[in-house]
Amino acid sequence: MTDRSVLHDTFSLQRTYPATPSRVFSAFASASAKRAWHCAEDELADGPSGVQEFDFRPGGRERFGVKHRGENPSVRRPVLRHRARPAHHLRYEMYADDVRNSVSVATLEFAKNGAGTTLTWTDQGVYLDGIDGTQAPVLRVGGTTEMLDGRYLAG
Repeated sequence: MTDRSVLHDTFSLQRTYPATPSRVFSAFASASAKRAWHCAEDELADGPSGVQEFDFRPGGRERFGVKHRGENPSVRRPVLRHRARPAHHLRYEMYADDVRNSVSVATLEFAKNGAGTTLTWTDQGVYLDGIDGTQAPVLRVGGTTEMLDGRYLAG
């Protein structure tokens, strides 16, 4: 029998961007925006079924995969698949290849701040079966920080 485990963690990050709330929101709602703001070593990858969806209307969904190329091309990297149901929050499921490694509820708040927008990202995560070890919450904070500090949203 496989060892089962669950690790819970919550974090909150805040950033201010020199763009309107609608522009900052749109950075989460389209394939072209995702391609522009994911880190340079990543590539948007087609999932097993080749599906990429970015429908942020009520009742819509988001599905896409990211493959981190890394510095050493001989090291195999898993495709990280994301699934979300947009509402007043996002419920994310993440998969490393075909193994679900976490489920999160992320609440994104977009507040006008002068000529810009303050984004508050609060993530309540459940990390499954020790796939990323005890460092899973630290890795998620790091990945989310890198994403929010990317050129697309900051520029």
